[in-house]
Amino acid sequence: METKTTPLLTPYKMGEFSLAHRVVLAPLTRCRSYGNLAQPHNVLYYEQRAAPGVLLVAEANAVSETARGYPNVPGLWSDEQVEAWKPVVDAVHAKGAVFFCQIWHTGRVSPTGSSSLMGRPRSQARTGKSPLMSAMTARSWSSRAAPRRLEMEEIPHIVNDFRIAATNAIRAGFDGVEIHAANGYLIDQFMKDGVNDRTDAYGGSLENRCRFATEVIAAVTDEVGAGRLGVRLSPFADYVDCVDSGPETLALHVIRFMNGLGVLYCHVIEPRMCVNENDGRLMIPHRLLPFRKMFKGTFMVNGGYDREEGDKAVADGYTDLVAYGRLFLANPDLPERFRKNAALNKYDRSTFYTSDPIVGYTDYPFLD
Repeated sequence: METKTTPLLTPYKMGEFSLAHRVVLAPLTRCRSYGNLAQPHNVLYYEQRAAPGVLLVAEANAVSETARGYPNVPGLWSDEQVEAWKPVVDAVHAKGAVFFCQIWHTGRVSPTGSSSLMGRPRSQARTGKSPLMSAMTARSWSSRAAPRRLEMEEIPHIVNDFRIAATNAIRAGFDGVEIHAANGYLIDQFMKDGVNDRTDAYGGSLENRCRFATEVIAAVTDEVGAGRLGVRLSPFADYVDCVDSGPETLALHVIRFMNGLGVLYCHVIEPRMCVNENDGRLMIPHRLLPFRKMFKGTFMVNGGYDREEGDKAVADGYTDLVAYGRLFLANPDLPERFRKNAALNKYDRSTFYTSDPIVGYTDYPFLD
């Protein structure tokens, strides 16, 4: 089998971290951390995908008990959760990989009918118009209630929740933290004018709508350092109807703020796939170039890339790193398969969010 080094497989220096190549494991919610605690099968899952110089980004961790949006997602608000993550982090580091942890608050993308799941009423957070639940949430629970608008005095507490979760991630041994400011979750809800109809200091103007995001980014930077921080954005996305009338302007505003702090990396999701008029195939729109040019740190793209498209994106200077989700999920040795141009396992979408600790989780085969 031919082994070949292509642009995607060339080494890269990300701040203090030396990466063996540009292939990154994207953060993927898998709903297998029972009781919001990392489990032994989580150790195996991440260990399988770890290798010297590989950057892995762990699935989103709730920043508080009331930030959870889905069942069996991990959290980082307690000492018990910190201790539960340590064996996972140790296993990944033993394989020589770099390990970042994504942190989030799901906001209105949450069920609120179960007090045992959601805890305090502060969980029922939204910023504006129609309260919506994600498709995954709708499949997971039938008892749901409309979320409510966050009160002004509650917002600093949530900013502090992000700060504490970031601290706990470093305590658990993670190399850094990624703030989830994308995909229609709470930070994204504040930023986008299709959802945020507030009339106070957190609504209206672009600066006001981005105030919560910048407060969170600044708080986490102060806590763990800019060199250990990444931020994920999805300006063009319309997850759970979370849209903005000026996505380019929105993203550039946040990126400019990130530059001022020296944030390590910016992880941006491409717009939805579009149809090539010439042959009818789906293609990546590649509309992130203005953000790539603006951001001063490491730039990472995500959104339907395969090996060839990732190679071209790196070769063209469109990005530094490419995050892979479904392909890395189904191929624990994805970088090696790319290197050998080997066939890829097909992912099983029906097992993405099940609770089985093995099936669709750690049973995807390696090349050998």
